Amino acid sequence: MRSQLTAGDRKVLLIAAGVFVALLSLSFVMARGRSSDENVPSVYSTASGGCRAAFLLLRESGYRVDSWERPLADLPAGSGITLILADPASFAIKAEKDKLEGFLRSGGTLIAAGRFAGFYLPVHEAKSVATPNGLWRIIPALSPSPITRAAPEITLAPSLFWSGSGKTVALYGESDNGPAVVQYNFGQGKVLWLAEASPLTNAGLKEKGNLEFFLAAIGDPGANKILWDEYVHGYQQSGAAGKSHPVIGWIALQLGLFAIAILLTYSRRNESVWLPLSERRLSPLEFVRTLGFLYEHANAGGVAVEISYQRFRYLLTHRLGMSSNTSVNDLDRAVRERGAINDPKFAEALTTCESCRYDSRVAPTMALKLIQALFDYAVRLKLVPASEREREGDKKAWKQS
Repeated sequence: MRSQLTAGDRKVLLIAAGVFVALLSLSFVMARGRSSDENVPSVYSTASGGCRAAFLLLRESGYRVDSWERPLADLPAGSGITLILADPASFAIKAEKDKLEGFLRSGGTLIAAGRFAGFYLPVHEAKSVATPNGLWRIIPALSPSPITRAAPEITLAPSLFWSGSGKTVALYGESDNGPAVVQYNFGQGKVLWLAEASPLTNAGLKEKGNLEFFLAAIGDPGANKILWDEYVHGYQQSGAAGKSHPVIGWIALQLGLFAIAILLTYSRRNESVWLPLSERRLSPLEFVRTLGFLYEHANAGGVAVEISYQRFRYLLTHRLGMSSNTSVNDLDRAVRERGAINDPKFAEALTTCESCRYDSRVAPTMALKLIQALFDYAVRLKLVPASEREREGDKKAWKQS
């Protein structure tokens, strides 16, 4: 027999589908933003901020260059290797920094560029300087070296400058702010730090002095093997030696969750259906006991008082021809004037019921006492039918017996 979805099944399915579509859309936006973001200097990006042009230039010029898509902890010995860290997206952890120090001590060369690149270095003394605008400007050379000889000027838009002196060599900088490109030795290796990665990007490579600076910093084609780190940009090498992206994993996870939601929705309707046993009608006494247990379990003594009090007020105001929102004092005065009842506790009982109407902390004994008092006043005021009065009399006779 063909099963039909209930309202609850449709609600679960629609919620799961909505969450899936939202997460999938967010994943595609993130993936698109990562691939086309102009601020990510990746060798896979052809945008103005990417580094695809520099990577292909090195490869076509005879350099041994590869992208590094594994953690920095897996770096080989540094002898004969140049590692490029172009604007990493996050801070370095201690294990990565220790590995880079070992890489430099063994003779490696590290070119680090960008705001967070300095945190990967064994020596980092950069400071942030507020600049009036982010436009590129000509940065002159400060010290003679093979690099500054090839490029006396480069084009940058730095917001970081080297603040320390130590054993570093300031290659480029400004007299007001300080060095924007420095070089220093560490162990048997050397470090070249750039305030930003624009000289390596597709748009910045064609600016004045940047191409000459880049080739001079890399060295001769046969000198070192070049590893361009892409792991810091989110690219990770898979077991199949292909390029993967973390967003692919998130999409797969969302598809799995959506499939599980569908299975749970339909499996509840397609499993064996057990017909419920026919329930016998409870006797009046059992119904009263069940209702009492329900009120007791829910701490609903105030609700029981509210129901009895509202019924009593309706009957009394209807009998007296008064408004339903008449105050307790007016009701007490009307009852006394008409000689229906003269009980000083009448107003007190009604006031107590008023205060307990919305109180969930009313004790069961207190609620029972108030309800019994209201019933007694209803009998005395002849607000209930004769049959109910007779049953009340029978009840009292039963208690006396």
